[in-house]
Amino acid sequence: MNGDGRKQRHVSTFWMHIKPHRVPPARGSASNGTPDRSAECFNLSSSNRLDPPVFTKPLQDCRVDEGSDITLRGAVTGSQPIKVSWLHNGGAAHFGNPTFNGQEVGFVVREALPEDAGAYTCLVENGAGKTSCCAAVFVRDFETIYRMRNRAASNILPSAPKSVLEKGKSPLVASPACGPASTPRGPALRFQTPPRHVKVESGQTARLECRFTGCPPAASCWITNKEQVVDGPALWVENTDLSSTLVIAEAKPQHTGRYTVVVRDRKNSAQHTLTLSVIEKPQPPVSCPGISLISTTSLVLSWSGPCYDGGSAVLGYVVEVKNRGRAEPWRKLSDDCKSTSYRVSSGLQPKQEYRFRVRAYNEVGASEPGPASRVVRMEREEEEASQAHTCISLDSTHKVADHYDLQEKLGMGKFGSVFKLTHKETGRVCAGKFYKGRRAKEREAARQEIELMNCLHHPRLVRCLAAYDHKPEMVMVMEFIAGGELFERIVDDSFEHTEPASVGYMQKILEGIAYMHRQKIVHLDLKPENIVCVDATGTAVKIIDFGLAMKLHANASPKVMQGTPEFVAPEVINYEPVCLATDMWSIGVICYILLSGESPFQGDSDAETLALVTAADWEFEEGGFDQITDEAKHFIGSLLNKDTRRRLSCEEALAHPWMAAFDSGKLETKNLCKEKMKRFLARQKWKKAGKALLALKRMALLSKGDSPASPSSPGVDSPLSPEAEHALRSLELKMQGPPHFTQSLQDLTVPRGRSAHLSCHLTGYPDPEVVWLCDQEPVTESPRVQIEYEEDGRCTLVISKVCPDDTNVYTCRAANDHGETLCSARLTVQE
Repeated sequence: MNGDGRKQRHVSTFWMHIKPHRVPPARGSASNGTPDRSAECFNLSSSNRLDPPVFTKPLQDCRVDEGSDITLRGAVTGSQPIKVSWLHNGGAAHFGNPTFNGQEVGFVVREALPEDAGAYTCLVENGAGKTSCCAAVFVRDFETIYRMRNRAASNILPSAPKSVLEKGKSPLVASPACGPASTPRGPALRFQTPPRHVKVESGQTARLECRFTGCPPAASCWITNKEQVVDGPALWVENTDLSSTLVIAEAKPQHTGRYTVVVRDRKNSAQHTLTLSVIEKPQPPVSCPGISLISTTSLVLSWSGPCYDGGSAVLGYVVEVKNRGRAEPWRKLSDDCKSTSYRVSSGLQPKQEYRFRVRAYNEVGASEPGPASRVVRMEREEEEASQAHTCISLDSTHKVADHYDLQEKLGMGKFGSVFKLTHKETGRVCAGKFYKGRRAKEREAARQEIELMNCLHHPRLVRCLAAYDHKPEMVMVMEFIAGGELFERIVDDSFEHTEPASVGYMQKILEGIAYMHRQKIVHLDLKPENIVCVDATGTAVKIIDFGLAMKLHANASPKVMQGTPEFVAPEVINYEPVCLATDMWSIGVICYILLSGESPFQGDSDAETLALVTAADWEFEEGGFDQITDEAKHFIGSLLNKDTRRRLSCEEALAHPWMAAFDSGKLETKNLCKEKMKRFLARQKWKKAGKALLALKRMALLSKGDSPASPSSPGVDSPLSPEAEHALRSLELKMQGPPHFTQSLQDLTVPRGRSAHLSCHLTGYPDPEVVWLCDQEPVTESPRVQIEYEEDGRCTLVISKVCPDDTNVYTCRAANDHGETLCSARLTVQE
């Protein structure tokens, strides 16, 4: 039991399937568990005489600490009686204290726990209608509070020592003793925009330079292959108090890898890992060109890329041809082919025989040619006619096994399982979606999806080929999409990932969704795993999985409570009507991840994710969008808008300036980093395997792997590898030394009545203790006399309204375990 007498509870699961228009059971449900539907039984004439409920004061988002109370308040008007119920993350809130006095609604949770975070929805209804209002609640746990308080305490500047001038009968009175003073804190140890990836051509000199700020002295070293770098003739380290540079005199491909710099100053330690790529020309394409679609003057070539790209993405291919019957060299057909296929439409003569070969090139240069193709004679071949779209009806007289051979399982979900199928007569490979068809509800859902598929005949949408209903089994046969998920393709090391390529993918996705929206069909489950590549080499994509899709009607405003937390729109969580713009929000999230590799709303739990979505709380992550154009950011911002009326439609998105820049070829083709997307996909796989908690812990370690000095996590110590710990111990010894004045006190003459500033700059490790002396006696502070300590190690004695009695010799003395030093200056006050 908690302090308010309520039992320890678990957060209710949000992703429950609820029929449109159905409000989840409220606190006023009947005793047998059946929701009270009396509000829906008012006849039309009575509802016309009533005022529907309206929120005059909406709920407000809030953030509380663990152990504090969550208090939500709102105001409602409308004809009585009004029924009020509360949801937490989509499920009925069976905890907390709800209140309603006819006008004001409230909900209080005593001594909030972290699992109390999430989306709270207040549902109100009367005989004239119903409405809802939602608020996002964040609960900061004790561990986070403790960590933040410790961090705040560590950032407080040390208090001035009890050793300064005090006011008495004479201007300067020496205190009997002087307590030690802490040396001023320097700036936090952090790297200044360190490189994450350094690329150099083979044979050139590589300089891996990382600059940092901190509190000198500072020491640093480099680690690679779990060993500390030792200076030699071909590789050495150049260190200063503000930078560390690893120099490789003549970089070779074997130098490619991860390098970690470890830095230690007087207060903190930090590390940063970067990747060095030593690039060279790519290897030749693996296979000889395959030939298809031959006519008298044209054909299509296709081939496999090189096994090794030389350490740099392949930018394109050079296609060459040679006439078999003539003594001539290979000639170039194209030097700007961007994919592994090319249609040759000129330069070939009918009935002539040719051979073809291909070279790959990257930013360094072109490879040697790959193997030559077979000899081909330019004569027309019969082309396979494309299969026309036909409407599919449920076959109740046959089983799927009558026409198809069942192969291996491809996947499974809430609906059932997907198997690979082979048609017995044609040998065509397909995919079979086997539904759980034992219940009437499941069978109806399957029929609805099949009916929708008959409306979705478009090249960007997966196609339904057949459907079987042989009780209890229901099967939908679909195209087999062999290319895998789009994001899985992108992170492949041999695949090029650029902003222009991303625009191309978004165009294809929008074309498919635009066709759906013209049919008034909304997908409602758009996410990366439902965007798949048609084949293993091209860039064509298709949208799959229409299990949650529905057709919108003019007189209906459906509400749903289903989807995936990271990609679902706020109106779904708020249990508000969905519309075509609901899909556009999900497209905005997909585009955000596609360009940055990070999810805009990912929290540490589903509850936190839902709260972030409900509040539309997102921003462009620092580092993730540094190389992304402003047009792309505007495109995303125009989709991730909480107001559905202000989101771009599919047609508006396809006409956006970002798309126009792509069509005109004005976008730069810089390669985008794939590491964050790899981590995103790894997290998704862990979550699918039911290991979300483990995934989050691992992701936390991965995110800290770039060290506390990385821009994303300044000033926070990250877990160190054993070799980094060993390096820090050696750096600790290297930094030891007596205190040293880098700038000494200077004699000063000040007119009477002015302020005097005696200033010096101090360093040393461990931190020295500092005492100010006046004529060899410690001095104390007063309203007229102050000691200032600045973050960079500067110490200043300030005396305001000086008089002749202040004329004297002032000394700053510093000492640590390795020694003591002092510097003095004379202050002269002029009459």
